[in-house]
Amino acid sequence: MERFNRDLLDFITESKTAFHAAKKIEEMLISDGFTRLYEEEKWAMSAGGKYYVVRNESAIIAFKLSNKAVEDSVWRIVGAHTDSPTMKIKPNPEVVSKNIFQLAIEPYGSMILATWFDRDLSIAGRVNYLDKSMSVASALIDFKTAVAIIPSLAIHLNRNGGDNSTINKQKELPPILMEIDASVTLPSFDGLLLSYLHNMGLEASKVLGHELFLYDTNPPQVVGLNNDFITGSRLDNLLSCFVGAKALQSCGDEICGLLVCNDHEECGSISLAGAESNFLKTVIGRICGGEFEKVSRVMARALMASVDNAHALHPNYPEKHEPGHSPLLNRGPVIKFNANQKYASNGHSSAFFSLLADVAQVPLQSFVARSDVGCGSTIGPTTSALLGVQTVDIGVPTLSMHSIRETAGTKDAFDLYKLLSLFFRQA
Repeated sequence: MERFNRDLLDFITESKTAFHAAKKIEEMLISDGFTRLYEEEKWAMSAGGKYYVVRNESAIIAFKLSNKAVEDSVWRIVGAHTDSPTMKIKPNPEVVSKNIFQLAIEPYGSMILATWFDRDLSIAGRVNYLDKSMSVASALIDFKTAVAIIPSLAIHLNRNGGDNSTINKQKELPPILMEIDASVTLPSFDGLLLSYLHNMGLEASKVLGHELFLYDTNPPQVVGLNNDFITGSRLDNLLSCFVGAKALQSCGDEICGLLVCNDHEECGSISLAGAESNFLKTVIGRICGGEFEKVSRVMARALMASVDNAHALHPNYPEKHEPGHSPLLNRGPVIKFNANQKYASNGHSSAFFSLLADVAQVPLQSFVARSDVGCGSTIGPTTSALLGVQTVDIGVPTLSMHSIRETAGTKDAFDLYKLLSLFFRQA
């Protein structure tokens, strides 16, 4: 378990953005013998083969075919998402206020804004540029070192400091990067990016666009007197991506196992790479040879686990949780239920996972939100509806969800891995 958690923390550390997360998952797949397929090309697949497809460099689908015909195989699907709440840099971000160079940003997803103040921040993401052949190319970049900070206003000047509802996103969130002399020409952010690309050894002549984000440079780590907790950025939902990718490597020969890690879950999933796109449906269709009836038969027999973090009982706010459905850290994965279908779990899918947990000897918990408190959602309901597949929503209990640093238990990720590994092995 300790080695598993070290690998998990390394994965999160390297996965600064959805682009970097997809790249790290790709590296894991390649090391396990998976072959890349491209959407624009004709696919040649064989029984027992292992393949993956990438879209937008931020979403990835990996699958292992069984030794049987696909329509006669047991299908197991695990879904997660590569994105996390963060701050996205605007296209023309240069701002100068009182000789301080800043960047215009906008929040991506829903987050606890106050946790982003006074953190050592860096920049990572994707840059599109013009190369020496006058073609559009792209590169993933990561400044790695702390280059920015969002300074809070002193409590003496703001007695309501720390209240999320009073934070003006336009005025208070632009980070500071450096001091500049009033007589000096305003620095060009594209110019800074071009220099960075040159330092990477790329022959870029012009920056054409970017999708860049801020991140906390403080790495995830194990904490607690007894090393009970994992803390870090982006546990939601990189933890699930890592666990899903590791579990897929255990897929049995008689099972078609598939992992989908979508992008843009945190802002609604409606995008080229989101769960509401045609990405997963198209891949499954091509695996089934484009035969509609075969797809319908496969999905009618398939089972999916939508894996995303769950709300753990907060010891300082126990009244925020439903009695009898208040998951604890280090007590096992959590099945999530909602009467209004914010989660996709139903009696059939949850019963299957309850039995699976008994076989795997993994403790299982359940979560239902209080009737007077709302809850989040996942890719589960969307994917279940689009494919017509039985789905359970499951994940590890987590504190401080959507904070810049979240907290999970050191035992839960490994228990989830054991459960999903058996899910991919047992018909």
